[in-house]
Amino acid sequence: MSTELLPVENYVPHRGAMLLLDRLIAADVDSAVAEVTVPRGGLFLHDAGMPSWVGMEYMAQTVAAWAGWNALRKGQAVKIGFLLGSRRYETAQAFFAPGALLRVSVHCDLMGDNGLGMFDCRIHGQDETELASARISVFEPEDGSAHTSPSPAAG
Repeated sequence: MSTELLPVENYVPHRGAMLLLDRLIAADVDSAVAEVTVPRGGLFLHDAGMPSWVGMEYMAQTVAAWAGWNALRKGQAVKIGFLLGSRRYETAQAFFAPGALLRVSVHCDLMGDNGLGMFDCRIHGQDETELASARISVFEPEDGSAHTSPSPAAG
């Protein structure tokens, strides 16, 4: 896995409050590992902590970081991608504790030439306990703006 990495903002299109990852700590052609310190305030937080369903977005953003790392490695631009769905998102707890350090790992099981991919994803706590797991499906179109631009008004 790579040891010299740029700040995570270089690999993902997310900005501001929607950038949930703190750092990309490892990446190679098949996998990536990111870290998240669960915030003590802000977006999505409840009194009991960060709902564990946010773990799905932690996983998706780690996939995005992996894709961005691979794009830059190949001299290409970082592209927008889409989380299509998941299979068997399982979590060991209802909330992640504020201040907890989470390690999010993703492994690419399949990436087609058409931009469709499947990833095995896991979230571990500081003591290496597995806190969540899922298999997620993603789509990275050649031109993401074609999928995010507003449609012209019918007339």
